Amino acid sequence: MARSVSTRRKALNTLIAWTIGLLIFFPILWTILTSFKTEAQAINDPPIFFFFDWTLENYAVVQERSDYMRFLWNSVIIAGGSTLLGILIAVPAAWSMAFVPSKRTKDILMWMLSTKMLPAVGVLYPIYLLFISLGLLDTRIGLMVVLMLINLPIIVWMLYTYFKEIPTEILEAARMDGATLKEEILYILTPMAIPGIASTILLNIILAWNEAFWTLNLTAAQAAPLTAFIASYSSPEGLFYAKLSAASTMAIAPILILGWFSQKQLVRGLTFGAVK
Repeated sequence: MARSVSTRRKALNTLIAWTIGLLIFFPILWTILTSFKTEAQAINDPPIFFFFDWTLENYAVVQERSDYMRFLWNSVIIAGGSTLLGILIAVPAAWSMAFVPSKRTKDILMWMLSTKMLPAVGVLYPIYLLFISLGLLDTRIGLMVVLMLINLPIIVWMLYTYFKEIPTEILEAARMDGATLKEEILYILTPMAIPGIASTILLNIILAWNEAFWTLNLTAAQAAPLTAFIASYSSPEGLFYAKLSAASTMAIAPILILGWFSQKQLVRGLTFGAVK
C-alpha cells in the first residue's frame, strides 16, 4: 500500500514537473515555429500551429538585412568579458566574506543584493552622461563594465554560499603548511569550489547574454549585441512577426545550445553543498 502511494505521488510529481516545463518552453517553441511561417501565417487568426507551409524565407531576409555574425561576436565578447571581470572580482570578495567575516559582512551582502532592486532606468541618465564623458558609449568595454557591475551582487552571493560549504579546517591546514593567500585561493579553494564557480559562470553568461535594457541604451552600431539585433526588427513601418521570430531564434540559439550541453554542470553547481 505504501509503495502504491509512493508510486502515485512520484507519477503526480513527474506530471506536474512536465506540465510546468512545457508551459515555460511553449513561448520558445512558438517563436521557433513562427520563424518558419510567412508574415500572413504569423498573424493568422486563429493561430496556426504545425500545419502550415514551412519556409526559410525569414532567415534568408534576416541574413541579407543584418550582419548576424557581428552581433553574435559582440554578444560573445561582452558576455564573456563581463563574466571574466565579475569572477576575478567576486572570488576574492566572496573568500574574504566567507572565511574572514566581520560584524558587517551580512549587512554588506544584503546591501549588495538590495542594489538589484533599484530600477535600472533610475540610474540610466547619470551612467549615460558618464559614458559620454569617458568615451565609452557604444563600446564593448563599456558594456562589459556595466553588465559586470549589475550582475556582481549575484556572483558574490552565489560564490559566498558555495565557499561557506567548504570546511575552514582545510584552509587552515594549508596555511600551516606555508601556503600564501594567492596559493590558498588558486590551488586550494578554487579547485574545491569548481562546480559552484562553473554554475556561477554559466548563469552570469546567460544573464549578460539576455540583458536588453543597457545594451539598447548604451549602444548604437559598433558594439550592438544580439539583443539590439532582435530590436531592429521592430520598426515604425510595423512589427514583422515572422522575421522578428527568426531573428529571436537566431539570437537565443547559441545560449540554448550552451545551456543544453552544460545543464548537468549547472544543476550540480546550483545544488553544490545542498546535501552533505
